[in-house]
Amino acid sequence: MGSGNGIVSANFKHPLLSFGVISDVQYADIPDGRSFRGVPRYYRHSFLVLQRAVQKWNQQKHNFVLNFGDIVDGFCPRNQSLTAVKKLVDEFDRFEGPVYHMIGNHCLYNLPRDELLPLLRVPGYGGYAYYDFSPIPEFRFVILDCYDISAIGWPKDHPNTLKALKLLGEKNPNLDKNSPDGLAGLERRFLMFNGAVGNEQLEWLDRVLQEATKANQKVIICCHLPLDPGASSNEALLWNYNEVMDVIYRYNCVKVCLAGHDHKGGHSIDSHGIHHRVLEAALECPPGTDAFGYIDIFDDKLSLFGTDRMKTTDMIFSP
Repeated sequence: MGSGNGIVSANFKHPLLSFGVISDVQYADIPDGRSFRGVPRYYRHSFLVLQRAVQKWNQQKHNFVLNFGDIVDGFCPRNQSLTAVKKLVDEFDRFEGPVYHMIGNHCLYNLPRDELLPLLRVPGYGGYAYYDFSPIPEFRFVILDCYDISAIGWPKDHPNTLKALKLLGEKNPNLDKNSPDGLAGLERRFLMFNGAVGNEQLEWLDRVLQEATKANQKVIICCHLPLDPGASSNEALLWNYNEVMDVIYRYNCVKVCLAGHDHKGGHSIDSHGIHHRVLEAALECPPGTDAFGYIDIFDDKLSLFGTDRMKTTDMIFSP
C-alpha cells in the first residue's frame, strides 16, 4: 500500500474488517466441459482453486469468508451429490474462522433444501436460506435467498414451486424453460435456473433495513443472483430484482450488492449510487489460474482484491 521505498503513505488506513470471497466453484468429479454458450468449464480444477483460496485466506487472517453459492455442479452424478457437497464444505471448513454460505441453483439440482441447508449450516428458518449478521457494529450483511420462489429445491407440490412454474408459464413460452429463445431484453431472465424473492422475505428485508437505518449501520447485500442489469447479463438476473431494489431504495443504508451466478463477473453503480459487483466464477479458471479474493471494509468504501481472473475493484460509497 505504501510507496516503493517502504514508506507507508500518510493516508493508509487499516480496514475495519476483511473477508474472503469466492463464487461458483461448481465442483464435480467429471471431465472438463463447456457451458451452453461454449465457455470451457474445469469441474475438477475448481476444487484446487478453492484449496488455494483457503490457504491464502488463512495466511491473510481474514475475519470470515463468504461463499456466493453453486458449491457443486448440476452435472455432478446424483449418487455423488452428498459426498461432493461434504467434500467442499470440509474444504471451506479448513478456513480458520466463520464461513457463510449462500445457495445457488446448482446446489439445489444436487440436494433438496432440507438436506442442503443443514450441511451448509445456513441459519435460515422453515427451509428458507435468508439471514443477516453484523460482524462489527457499523456494518450489517444481509444474505438473500434468491430461490425462495423457485422451480428447483422445494418439493414438487410446494406452493413456492407452483408459483414459480406459473410465472415461468406466463413469461417464457419455450418448452425448455431454461431457454431464452424469443425473449427480448430483460424478459430473458425468466429462466428456470433463476428464481425470485417472495413477499415474506421482502417484508423481512424491509424490517432489517429499517433496523440498520436506526442503528446507523451500512449494509452489504449478498445474493447468488445479480440485482442490477448494469452488472449482469439479462439471463442471470433475479426474476424480481426490481422489487428487491425498490425495498432497498426506501433507505440509504445499502452501499454494495454482491452476487455470483453470472460467471464472467461485472460491476456497476446504479442510479442511487449503490455498487453492484458480480464475482467471476472459480469454475471457469483454466488449470493453474484462480478466481477468488478478499474484501477490505473501510467506513467509506469496500476494496476487493482479486486473484487472477477475479478483478480488483474499489467501491467508494456515495454519502
